[in-house]
Amino acid sequence: MNLTRYALTLTAAAVLAGCASNVKLDDPAPVKTAESKPAVTAPAQPAQPAQTAVPTVDLFAQYTQQVQDKRVVYFDFDSDVVKEEYRPLIDLHAKRLNANKKAALNLEGHTDERGGREYNLALGQRRAEAVAKSLTLLGVAANQVEAVSFGKERPAVQGTGEEVWAKNRRVELKDK
Repeated sequence: MNLTRYALTLTAAAVLAGCASNVKLDDPAPVKTAESKPAVTAPAQPAQPAQTAVPTVDLFAQYTQQVQDKRVVYFDFDSDVVKEEYRPLIDLHAKRLNANKKAALNLEGHTDERGGREYNLALGQRRAEAVAKSLTLLGVAANQVEAVSFGKERPAVQGTGEEVWAKNRRVELKDK
């Protein structure tokens, strides 16, 4: 048993001696750095040109193509209210004009042959202004549209009857 006590005492003394070093806990421990190895580079490849060029899209030209044969808004008898069926057409013209602020339209109001000259001129003007207002509500600048009336002076179709009159009650959207 004495031998066991002696061995335990020596072990405890060795452990305590190992803990009692001169290194303070507040001092940072020295750090060993690994030796840096030279970087291995890949063989040089021929430089390829950067493909950053994005093709430009000319929205004005695209919209112009789409509205090429869509340039007339028709109205009911004695009315200056734009029909719901012509909203997409007006929207397309608004997009076109918004794509190019230098573009402009003449809005030519027309009526059928019924009614007096002064009344038809006023009705044609109201029709042209209704289309102009629809365009400006969609963001088109007021200086890009000009409303003018021809009344019954320039009929699209000659003759009488409802079918003929319906084709004459219109606003034509023409480029300036």
